[in-house]
Amino acid sequence: MPAPTRLLAAAVTAAACLGTAAVPAGAAESDAADAVVSRGITIPTFYNPPATLPAADGTLVRSEPLPLALSLPGIGGPLPGRATRLMYKSTDGNGRPVAVTGAYIEPTARWKGSGARPLIAVAPGTMGQGDQCSASFNLQHPVVVNTQTLSVGYEILAIYRMLARGIAVVVTDYAGLGATDRLHTYVNRVDEAHAVLDAVRAARSLPGTSLSAASRVALYGYSQGGGAAAAAAELQPSYAPDVTLAGSYAGAPPADLTAVTRAIDGSDLAGALAWSVNGFLQSDPELKAIADTHLSAKGWAALKDLSSMCVGDALLSYNSARSTSWTKDGRSLNDVIASEPALKAFLDDQSLGTIAPASPVRLATGTADNLVPHAQARSLAVAWCAKGADVTYKPVILPSLGRALLNHMTPLLADQGSAISWLTDRLNGKPAGSNCATLPLRP
Repeated sequence: MPAPTRLLAAAVTAAACLGTAAVPAGAAESDAADAVVSRGITIPTFYNPPATLPAADGTLVRSEPLPLALSLPGIGGPLPGRATRLMYKSTDGNGRPVAVTGAYIEPTARWKGSGARPLIAVAPGTMGQGDQCSASFNLQHPVVVNTQTLSVGYEILAIYRMLARGIAVVVTDYAGLGATDRLHTYVNRVDEAHAVLDAVRAARSLPGTSLSAASRVALYGYSQGGGAAAAAAELQPSYAPDVTLAGSYAGAPPADLTAVTRAIDGSDLAGALAWSVNGFLQSDPELKAIADTHLSAKGWAALKDLSSMCVGDALLSYNSARSTSWTKDGRSLNDVIASEPALKAFLDDQSLGTIAPASPVRLATGTADNLVPHAQARSLAVAWCAKGADVTYKPVILPSLGRALLNHMTPLLADQGSAISWLTDRLNGKPAGSNCATLPLRP
């Protein structure tokens, strides 16, 4: 069976196992005339931002009950909890107001740790760039599949593990993923950090929850989410001094985008190159002139095509694609970046590690990860340690599994339980410690 067919079969099997129906083409959540349709999926009009946003970051714009697809009846309420869809105000890296969507889940399980019920803000890993790929939409539709799109809400496992411990969860969709007014600024560290921190503020202001001013807060993210959690930990003191962090987990963070784009080119997830470029152009439209100079008609077509795709779509349609086929002169995007000072400066500005987090961080990376390369993630831990941060560095030592995507995703599952346990300890008020002193000796 060809690889794309195996992937599609796996998604359909997952849908059956999860007990959810695949979302058919044109399935409407709303009959409103202004509803947005992305690859045959009608996005609820909830996700359409208003023309004017509140002034304060983290302010709730609107909320509504969110039906969880994976839910069971329980004595104390539905398991694992009750979900609320959110839209809140944030500020992007250019200082402009932006509407961000997400979800808050109030757990049914009792918090058995010390103090008030805590909160974890989940920064999702790579979902894609189409609005139908958003994490909050996935909570209602864990598998979105029709003839045009394929999305699997893989973050649900981590979220439900947290809820089972009695930890409240807020998940962000990031700027432009879900909210229909702009394109998702994929791997923009400032946009993502702000969206994560403002999700905490939004959750705190939501009426009817068990959160209080005494609730400890932690961050969780892997891959794109690991970069977002890392950036949020770095920027928290300056952007959100009111959001005190007990700890942050950053798994496989893309700390050096130049190294990451080089690794992704020609890989299973080559489509993420287009999401990056699309996000860069959304953040800085002046870069379009440079893109015009180098991108061919085929390259522009790929960027447009991928701008509405989820991870499943990209795996099926752009697996192993090389950016040399997207440029006029056959050079790779990395070579183009190296030759253009403005592009290089933009990517350098996205680098993590220039600011030390003020709160403990657990950074984990698979030693065989060659999609979001292990070396650049480990270098982030080294940089933070050199700046005096409290870092727990965890190399997830696994053999190479051949495919880059497997090498990247297997550590997520292998380390997830330990990561959530580490965060639970921080939320219990236990000190984190640091292994910076032994880090240079680690693989």
